[in-house]
Amino acid sequence: MQARKRFSFMLVVVLASLIIAACGAETPATTAPSASGAAAVSGKISLLLPDTDTTRYETADRPYFEAKMKQLCPTCEVIYNNANADASLQLQQAEAALTNGVQVMVLDPVDSAAAAIIADKAKAQGVPVISYDRLILNSDGVSYYISFDNEQVGKLQAQSLVDELARLGKTNPQIVMINGSPTDNNAALFKKGAHSIFDPLVAAGKLTIVKEYDTPGWSPDEAQNEMQQALTAMGNKVDGVYAANDGTGGGAIAAMKSAGLNPLPPITGQDAELAAVQRIIVGEQYMTVYKAIKPEAEAAAEIAYALLTKTPVNNASSKVANGKLDVPSVLLTPLAVTSANIGDTIVKDAFWSLEQICTGDFAAACATVGLK
Repeated sequence: MQARKRFSFMLVVVLASLIIAACGAETPATTAPSASGAAAVSGKISLLLPDTDTTRYETADRPYFEAKMKQLCPTCEVIYNNANADASLQLQQAEAALTNGVQVMVLDPVDSAAAAIIADKAKAQGVPVISYDRLILNSDGVSYYISFDNEQVGKLQAQSLVDELARLGKTNPQIVMINGSPTDNNAALFKKGAHSIFDPLVAAGKLTIVKEYDTPGWSPDEAQNEMQQALTAMGNKVDGVYAANDGTGGGAIAAMKSAGLNPLPPITGQDAELAAVQRIIVGEQYMTVYKAIKPEAEAAAEIAYALLTKTPVNNASSKVANGKLDVPSVLLTPLAVTSANIGDTIVKDAFWSLEQICTGDFAAACATVGLK
C-alpha cells in the first residue's frame, strides 16, 4: 500500500513537471537540434516591400536581407511580399503574415500613415515591427527604424543641381521639381531637404521654381506626364530638374527627349539604379544619390534576428519621432554620385560591376569618364 502511495506521488510530480514545461515552452523563437547537437533558432520573419517600380527592392533589398537572415538563422523562414504600390494590398499581405504566425515583421510601407494600422495590428499580437527605409507614422507599434538621413538626401540632390547650374553659368535658372509620392514620408523629407537649399536662393532672386509636382506612387510614367506639362507651360525652356529618384528622373528625361531638348539640362536622381548610372555616364542625367543598400538590408536582418531571439540591439544610436513615440533608429549616410566618382563608390562597393555598367553601347562612354 505504501509503495502504491509513493508511486502515485511520483507520478503526480512528473505530470506536474511536464505541464509546467509545456506552459513555458511558448517563446518568440523555437529551437531545434542543429547538426552539432546544439540548439538552433528557428522562426518566421515577414519582409514587406512597397513596390516594383523602384528596382532596388527586388534587385538589392530583398536578396541582401534574405542572404543575411540565412546566414544568421539557417532554419528561419522569410515570408516575402511586394505590394506593387498598393497600400490596401500591403495591409492584406501583412494580415496574412500575422495569421501565418510570423514573429517579427520588417515593413517598408507604401503609405507611411496608413501603415500605422499594420503596426498596431502587429503590436496587438505581440509581433515587433521594424520600419524599413520609410518611417511608419503615428503608431507605437514600431520597435525600430532603419534608413538613411533622408533630409540629407534632398540637400545633396539640391546642392548638386545648384552647383552644376552655377558651373554652367546659369543666372536665376528656371527649374522644375518632381518630388516623390505624397504618401511616402521619405518623399516629404527629401522635399524638405531640397527646399532648405532652394528656398533661400528663390528668396534672393537667384533661382526660380517654375513648376513643382508630387508624383503618386513614384511612377516614372506620372513623372513623364508631369515633365511634359511643365515643358508645355515653360515653352521648353528649362535649366534644371530636381527629380527625387532615378525612376522619376528617367520619366523626366523621356519627356525632355520627346520634346527635342538637346543638350539635356542637369537632372538629379536617387538610388543608383543601373539605368541611371548608365545615363550619368553618357551625360543624360547629372547625378544620383547612392545609398549603400547592402548595409541597410543586413542591419535590418540583424535587428530582426535580435528581436526573434530577444537579444539586445546595439546599433540603434538615434531616435526619430513618428508622431506617437521616438523610435530607436539606425540612420546611414547617403552619398552624391556623379560621373567623377562612380568608380570610387558604386563600383568600389560592388553595388554594380564595370561589366554590368559598361556593356555594349556604354563601353566608349565608360572609357571617356575613366571607368575601365
